[in-house]
Amino acid sequence: MKTIAILNHKGGTGKTTSAANIGAGLALQKKKTLLIDIDPQTNLTEGFGIKDVKSSIYNSIRDGADLPIVKINEYLDLVPSSLELVGAELELVSRMARESILKNLLKKLKAKYDYVVIDCPPALGMLTINALVPADTVLIPLEAEFYAYRGIDRMVAIISDVRAHYNENLTIGGVFITKCNPKRLLTEHITESVQKHFGDKLLSTKIRVNVALAEAPTQGKDIFRYAPTSNGAIDYENLVKEILTKI
Repeated sequence: MKTIAILNHKGGTGKTTSAANIGAGLALQKKKTLLIDIDPQTNLTEGFGIKDVKSSIYNSIRDGADLPIVKINEYLDLVPSSLELVGAELELVSRMARESILKNLLKKLKAKYDYVVIDCPPALGMLTINALVPADTVLIPLEAEFYAYRGIDRMVAIISDVRAHYNENLTIGGVFITKCNPKRLLTEHITESVQKHFGDKLLSTKIRVNVALAEAPTQGKDIFRYAPTSNGAIDYENLVKEILTKI
């Protein structure tokens, strides 16, 4: 079982869209995949049409209960989030081994899945640490905008701290550009800057601006079920193939 954390502390980078469609793309490749929504905003959960859940990852973090698993299709499952997760940061402060709660919960599932994909919150708090401790690798979506780099050094520092103290095998597996418009000169400049900063960690696949990517979660679907011939589906299919090849 390989665990991938999708991380960017900045909102609006396509993090949740990427988590959903990377997970769905892996499932299309017949890889048994578990998506985990550890973001209190619950966008990944609602993006698959799941609302008013009776049990969420919050109950597992709080009580140690087994992770609640919702079946999406034959190869794809989801652990839903809930708004209650907002209070988890404060509740975790006094807990022993609070950084490793999710890691311990995932131990029971090692024989069941090929991949676990975790959608992290847009913050660098205890929930994000819980996602990084069991992760093998981190994927970072970067929007092709001027402010894409804001705070990126802090995010990389958090990953380094987790590697030093909790998970020596954690790596940055790749960085990829989202909301890309190839016709814009700014996109080329951002890509060049990312290349200088991350070197060969920059994946060659770029996710183009595509309205179908925004529409799909409103219908409770991933891009492959909603618009399988769209640019969004083509780009995420290529990204998944690159991930399987390089990571």
